[in-house]
Amino acid sequence: MKTELRRVLRLRDLIFYGIVMIQPTAPMPLFGVASQEARGHVVTTVLLAMVGMALTAVSYGKMARVYPSAGSSYAYIRGEFGPTAGFVAGWAILLDYIINPLICIVWCSAAAVNFFPAIPAGAWKIIFAVVFTLLNLRAIEASSRTNTWLAIAMSAVVAWTLGSMAKYVFATGPHDFLKPFYDPATFSWTAVSTGTALAALTYIGFDNISTLSEETIDAEKNILRATVLVCLITGVLAAIEVYAGQLVWPDFSKYPDVDTAYVYVAGRAGGLLLFNVINATLLVANAGSGMGAQLGAARVMYGMGRDNALPRWFGYVHPSTAIPSRNVILCGAIALAGAWAMTYQLGAELLNFGAFLAFSGVNAACFQRDFLKKQDRRWIDAVMPLLALAVCLYIWASLRWQAKLAGAVWVVAGLVYWISIRRSLRSRFS
Repeated sequence: MKTELRRVLRLRDLIFYGIVMIQPTAPMPLFGVASQEARGHVVTTVLLAMVGMALTAVSYGKMARVYPSAGSSYAYIRGEFGPTAGFVAGWAILLDYIINPLICIVWCSAAAVNFFPAIPAGAWKIIFAVVFTLLNLRAIEASSRTNTWLAIAMSAVVAWTLGSMAKYVFATGPHDFLKPFYDPATFSWTAVSTGTALAALTYIGFDNISTLSEETIDAEKNILRATVLVCLITGVLAAIEVYAGQLVWPDFSKYPDVDTAYVYVAGRAGGLLLFNVINATLLVANAGSGMGAQLGAARVMYGMGRDNALPRWFGYVHPSTAIPSRNVILCGAIALAGAWAMTYQLGAELLNFGAFLAFSGVNAACFQRDFLKKQDRRWIDAVMPLLALAVCLYIWASLRWQAKLAGAVWVVAGLVYWISIRRSLRSRFS
């Protein structure tokens, strides 16, 4: 008897999953760098990036209606442009999903050492890799409950932080409340464009929702709704967080540490206690993101294995948990090994290489499906996916050459594998 994925997830479950995947604290790690790149206009960059990502979310939601598959972008691009293009997309997004838990393990291990310095970082890497894997081997309902509690906890900390910042701002006034949106003394379209490319990283992970299509009740409606809602919720919350942060610390050139600038901003507003709580919360947030990405990677492998793009071994589903357990374990092993071989910076850039390459392909597929193939064409069906495509290609093109080179090696390796298995199948049946 064939074991299949179970449809048990509701719209609420998808939204919680997406929020945890992106993280309610998503703009905090990027705050310092984005603020400096945009010369103090980080709020504007977050809102501009939200437009591009929300448009891409619409493309994902529309394609999920046509191809309600666990393979996500792989399934959409394969359906529109054929198996080779689909494989490249699946291979690219697989890089995104595999790298995400890897860099989360690296970041979480470093953060954990700050709390427990007696335990070395190498031991923490093993601990986090094992924890991520064990939690994702449970039934999908259990993973959904974990996501719900993580989202609630992180949202509570964000609310506390915003409350402390509001109290600080009103106690130390006067403030120019429009300056975070537009400061004529520092505004530059070039700087804002560079900052927007970075701020788009705030939204990475919304596409993971579509990997749960085969486990979602009424997937044709709920995948689109959840994907767009998660992008909008994230964008509004992120804008509020960075807006408050800039009011508390308006001089974007004088952070003690640019990478952890938001932690220092929170410390200025709420003291040492809030400083430590934000540190701990970002640790939990990255753990949630890593677990969610590992879950997504396992499902992309499942979809590709079921369609023979990868060996059938990857299409296995555990009979009792209805989880592609082999893939979950494999992803955990890859993340653990990579945590020793790769830096956080290179890992993050490689994540963007795969993500925005796949995003671009999904937008192109949506344009073909909704405009080129339709008899009753509407201009909006062309403008929305093409605008989203332009944003994604811009962000992808802005990556450093090191990430492009490493990503290209990954894509070429995938194409070599794909060509070899296609030739093998042709020779077998000729």
